[in-house]
Amino acid sequence: MFLIGISGGTGSGKSTLANLIVKYNKNIGIINQDSYYKNFYYLDFQKRSLINYDDPKSVDFKLLEKNLIKLKKQKKISEPIYSYKSHKRLKTNKIIFPKNILILEGLHIFYKKSILDLIDLSIYLKVSEKVRLNRRIKRDMAERRRSRFEVENRFLSMCQPMHIKYTEPFKNKADFILNEDEIKIKKVLNLISKKINIDNYQKNIIQ
Repeated sequence: MFLIGISGGTGSGKSTLANLIVKYNKNIGIINQDSYYKNFYYLDFQKRSLINYDDPKSVDFKLLEKNLIKLKKQKKISEPIYSYKSHKRLKTNKIIFPKNILILEGLHIFYKKSILDLIDLSIYLKVSEKVRLNRRIKRDMAERRRSRFEVENRFLSMCQPMHIKYTEPFKNKADFILNEDEIKIKKVLNLISKKINIDNYQKNIIQ
């Protein structure tokens, strides 16, 4: 299995890019790091709402790593389903079947070395704070029923400080860093195609 890692700050377009890639090839699957938030079901909604989900401490990296390894071994996995509205995992899981190519997208996938080591091609989306904030406001107000004040406050007090500390510093771990004007689907598809072809060539030489 060939694993593509797409990282960047909140609102950088990770999910959008992943979904565009899948549109071009429906045989590619997507794993979202957000599905692996730790399950804080034992806390009431108010307390769950105060958790900083942009802090890597909120992510169940052990389960994510375990599932990625299983997929690499061509085994299906049971993936948690996380609700942004209730800030907890749902009782039902999603079955993910192994595919030749999978995309893993998330804030901290380059921060955690055990996860980074499983990634075959890593891409970092470098997008300005202003653009990311505006995208976050638009998305969270429409999809997650958040007020503009709530979105801006969370972004400035939680998202951006964690981005500066845990996401942006690890951009240099990526194979490719794409600026806002470079995030084009054809460019990304070309990078993927070249990497896969090189890897296949090297494997044939070794054999």
